Amino acid sequence: MVRAVPTWLRVLASVLVALTVLVLLAPLVVVVGVSFSQSEFIAFPPQGFSLRWYEGVLTSGTYVASAWTSLKIALLVTLTATLVGGAAAVALHRGKLPGSGALATFFLSPLVLPTIIFAIGMLMFWSRAFGQVSLLTLWLSHSVVALPYVIRTTLAVLAESDPFLEEAARTMGAGRLQRLLFVVVPQCVPGLGAGAFFAFNISFDEAVLSLFLRKPDLTTLPVQIYGQLEFSPDPSVAAVSAIMIFLTVLMIVVIDRILGLQRFARS
Repeated sequence: MVRAVPTWLRVLASVLVALTVLVLLAPLVVVVGVSFSQSEFIAFPPQGFSLRWYEGVLTSGTYVASAWTSLKIALLVTLTATLVGGAAAVALHRGKLPGSGALATFFLSPLVLPTIIFAIGMLMFWSRAFGQVSLLTLWLSHSVVALPYVIRTTLAVLAESDPFLEEAARTMGAGRLQRLLFVVVPQCVPGLGAGAFFAFNISFDEAVLSLFLRKPDLTTLPVQIYGQLEFSPDPSVAAVSAIMIFLTVLMIVVIDRILGLQRFARS
């Protein structure tokens, strides 16, 4: 017979959940609140209500240019990581490649490698082999960091997929390409969608790699925010951060409409 959960344990669990939610949401509330402040300085609670900082950010050539750079890199990284990561996950799942276990470890190794170490190594390697860093450098570097997330989420979906569907398609006369496009890929869609979401956010928010691999005419939005905070902090930084929070929530809503959050979470 299952014993009832003690009242004190339920109360403790509720308090821990409430504290966790508070710790997670409190910084977001502060950032969004400061973004509407009339003050010239970052202060909370905000003084008055104004949209001047949003107007300043949206009309600032510096912020718009850095946001456009981050968006271009994030889209390229999402496309690259999704295609390469999806193909690698399918190959690793089938286990027919020589040394598939070692390959799986290799593809997932960026998860345990400190980003700053990779950034320093990439800067030294690229400068020695190719010279000046460029958009291509950031694209490749961000793709390496984002790739494991696509592979991991796609492998998780394939692990729960029905292995007999592809066999049934083969029995019905479907070729390898047909089985891949019409049987395997549709089963991978939740994992690919989850991986693409992570890849985009990781690339768009990546600050360490972008800081080491930047140049004067190649500045991403996180680096621009960092520079603004270091030299002349004002509520415009909070406005940019609030816009980024809104875009992330919007992406989650879109994924919920297309894939459903339950399928997305299971990935």
